Amino acid sequence: MLKGSKVKLRAMEPSDIEVLFAWENNLDNWQISNTHAPFSRHILEQFVNSENDIFSNKQLRLMIVENETGLTVGTVDLFDFDPLHLKSGVGILIAENEFRRKGLAKESLQLLIEYAFDIIHLHQLFCHIQIKNARSVKLFQGLGFEITGTKKDWSMNNGEWENQHFLQLISD
Repeated sequence: MLKGSKVKLRAMEPSDIEVLFAWENNLDNWQISNTHAPFSRHILEQFVNSENDIFSNKQLRLMIVENETGLTVGTVDLFDFDPLHLKSGVGILIAENEFRRKGLAKESLQLLIEYAFDIIHLHQLFCHIQIKNARSVKLFQGLGFEITGTKKDWSMNNGEWENQHFLQLISD
């Protein structure tokens, strides 16, 4: 378990299936996660009960638990893991509105960065963020990610094309 002063990151448990089902099927989250179809409980059960090994699955999802209340408030992911080139994508969701803007995302990402660079020895992390999502851009830049490119008309949202930033953090 990875632990900070505000949050701890833990492996998924079967008891997380219902909350993951709600978060994954919340249309408000689809735009951020690039989801296009609902998830079934069966698919989530298979995912949660699979071996949670980044080297086998090329993905690692950890649950974010707020220390003060003990509530699970979101997830943080490494995805598109590339063991040959030592890189991975990063994603985060603080799903509960009342836990946003409290520094939980920042600390969760910091713990994940430390894990990625110090434990599994990745060389770089990357993410894709819609340009209009200024809070997320600021969050990642505050942790050292740099905008290294812009993808024009990359995604469609409510009938309009949106641009995305490509950000990278390279280990020292």
